[in-house]
Amino acid sequence: MSDVIDRFLEYVRIDTQSDEETGTSPSTAKQHDLAKLLYEQLCAMGIERVVYDKEHCYVYAFLPENDGVDGGSADLEKDAGSRNEGGEKESSVKKRKKLGFIAHMDTAMEVTGANVKPRIVPYEGGDIVLNEEKNIIFSQQEFPELAQYIGKDLIVTDGTTLLGADDKAGVAEIMAMTAFFVKHPEVSHGELRIAFTPDEEIGSGTDHFDLKLFDADCAYTVDGGALGELEYENFNAASAEVEICGRSVHPGDAKDKMINASLVAMEYHALLPETETPAHTEGYEGFYHLTDMSGEIERANLSYLIRDHDRERFEQRKERMRKAAEEINTRYGQELVRMKIEDSYYNMCEKIKPHLELIEYARGAMDELGIPAKTVPIRGGTDGARLSYMGLPCPNLCTGGRNCHSRFEYACVQDMELMVNVLIGIAKRFLCE
Repeated sequence: MSDVIDRFLEYVRIDTQSDEETGTSPSTAKQHDLAKLLYEQLCAMGIERVVYDKEHCYVYAFLPENDGVDGGSADLEKDAGSRNEGGEKESSVKKRKKLGFIAHMDTAMEVTGANVKPRIVPYEGGDIVLNEEKNIIFSQQEFPELAQYIGKDLIVTDGTTLLGADDKAGVAEIMAMTAFFVKHPEVSHGELRIAFTPDEEIGSGTDHFDLKLFDADCAYTVDGGALGELEYENFNAASAEVEICGRSVHPGDAKDKMINASLVAMEYHALLPETETPAHTEGYEGFYHLTDMSGEIERANLSYLIRDHDRERFEQRKERMRKAAEEINTRYGQELVRMKIEDSYYNMCEKIKPHLELIEYARGAMDELGIPAKTVPIRGGTDGARLSYMGLPCPNLCTGGRNCHSRFEYACVQDMELMVNVLIGIAKRFLCE
């Protein structure tokens, strides 16, 4: 197997699931298991500067610029210069930009990430039996994109866990790229920064990211899906917590007295558009996503995610949820519904548009490998969105993984191998900017 696949199969067996309930950073100590391994592997490559933030679980590595002639490095690009009107020589020294590659180590909470059992399946079409004993079938009818992978090799699980390609595919690809440059000093590349982050899946991946230490001018997150996808537009995102207070009275004496908070919660949800949910939307369409609900007679709680690519529509969605709360309170003549809305991140498009050369570098590297490149909106978020607003322009690249956050998650061997070459190509192109 190739280096990137060996690494990936090793990484996915390490449970790094994050947990938004702990309130710690990192949210789970087990994320350190992968961080320590990556730190050790980077050091073993012979990279002189590797930093492991043992408190917050970040790993950084720094590769000096390599001119590709004798493996040496240079911080500046120089030419012969020119003379000004007085005959004095003017410096034409140009400082090259420093480029970063970033991936997150944690996995999502929707499906367990413990005891992952990856296996490689030569895909010849039709359904894939993930687990015969539990009758877990990966159906081509339900996932028609599988037809694109006939004749390729897919990495799947036994159907009882997610795979962790989101984002250990990105981690493995960045590590394989880094190993390539270390082993091939004859290949030119610019000054590179590598970072692996925790807790991206719970929206905290950049909370303690050390921008000053990272010291990059721009970067890519390697955290996308199908081969060829380039992303620099993501959702504007917020979370909403709706709390409903009821009144409990004995059912035998409840007429005109009882207020069942669980039923009021159902009334509240019915005021939101029925077809504006993740299951009914695609592309640039936004949604309201009910992620959790609990209820008794005296109290009920609803948790939502609010998403839209367009900032104005995003604000309208938040206002609609507030209006729904006001309507319920007006119906009952008292404040039964209270809510709290917090913004999570914003569409990075406005921060990337002044730096569209980053998209062109990636597109050029893909074109060179015969990969059809396409820009698509992210129907979610990425560390790159928050980093872009922190001053580090950071679009997102694909990994070759699909069906993230699912027991039907998979990754294509050939696509992951191609993505390593895409990363190498971007680094080489960046040197020549």
